[in-house]
Amino acid sequence: MEPRWQTESFTASDGLRLAYVVDDFTDPWTKAPALLLVHAAMGSSRRFYAWVPHLAREFRVVRMDLRGHGESGIPGAQQLTLERLALDAVELLDRLGVERVHLAGSSAGAVIAQQVAIAHPARVATLALFASTPGLKHGKQDYGGWVRRIAAQGVAAFLRETAADRFDLSRVEAGFVNWFIGEAARSDPGLLARFVPLMASVDLSRQLANIRCPTLAVAPGADPIHTVDEYRVLQQRIPECELVIYEGMAHNITDAVPDRCAEELKRFLLTHTRPQ
Repeated sequence: MEPRWQTESFTASDGLRLAYVVDDFTDPWTKAPALLLVHAAMGSSRRFYAWVPHLAREFRVVRMDLRGHGESGIPGAQQLTLERLALDAVELLDRLGVERVHLAGSSAGAVIAQQVAIAHPARVATLALFASTPGLKHGKQDYGGWVRRIAAQGVAAFLRETAADRFDLSRVEAGFVNWFIGEAARSDPGLLARFVPLMASVDLSRQLANIRCPTLAVAPGADPIHTVDEYRVLQQRIPECELVIYEGMAHNITDAVPDRCAEELKRFLLTHTRPQ
């Protein structure tokens, strides 16, 4: 059964159509704070479906499809940079009339979220980073090998072979793994051949001190892609950063334990949106 939500879209300043979903179950007579969720590579707004029930009663939840992902258009050769991906988030906020947003991202989406907080600090009230270091440049994976394998095998076969890097297969349902792979297989391999190397070139570690908003970093303790020390850089260099480690968990915590992640985020957000 397909999810029961309505995807909307707008045209970015460079002409590309970008899709998004708004989930808002807040009291109609209040002006609820907005929360923007940014998904990982090979993902879409759909991957946050389980987060919505935890968050949408107290926050106006916005889920965007990154350019080239989900229902958004595929960018041309000059339309895919980290700066452009960050600007997409800002232009979506403009469309929705949101001046400042609580911003949360997963993996590559959290790298983009960091760029938004660095380049557009006035627009970000809080920042939450799940399974994300300051960039993929120093990760342990062969990202070029990822691209070659995706081109040769397809996205679904690649993810099935590497599923154990993303989840503890003994702790997740087979149906979930099949759904996750099916969702990711909707990604365009040609786009991924550009998106993955772009993200693999990013290192924001020297700019982290420019993130001035309260920040939550949630790290998987058994991540095969990044070491825990790489995650600790966030806490060390962002002036106000809380680090939480999910011991024994592989990379895709936002998918494997969505309820835990959403409740972690809700706890953090309520701490910074309600009087103490």
